[in-house]
Amino acid sequence: MAALTVSVVSADREVWSGDATMVVARTTEGQIGILAGHEPLLATLAQGQVRITRADGSTVTADAEDGFLSVEHDTVTIVARQAALAS
Repeated sequence: MAALTVSVVSADREVWSGDATMVVARTTEGQIGILAGHEPLLATLAQGQVRITRADGSTVTADAEDGFLSVEHDTVTIVARQAALAS
């Protein structure tokens, strides 16, 4: 499956970055799933979890609050005022 390049950053640091096959995030318009080939998008994040599925099938989960999600050319950037990997 084609890969996405994903970055999750908070106001003061990079929380996670790497390749993934899917990203699911909560926006102010509802939950959205991103796969490779997705149309360009800019969305406002709502408070909630961002789930990132790696190529090996493992999942990385981050809690994010107040920010935006950008998709362009199979690159997903999530910028949040507060973000941290979920325990």
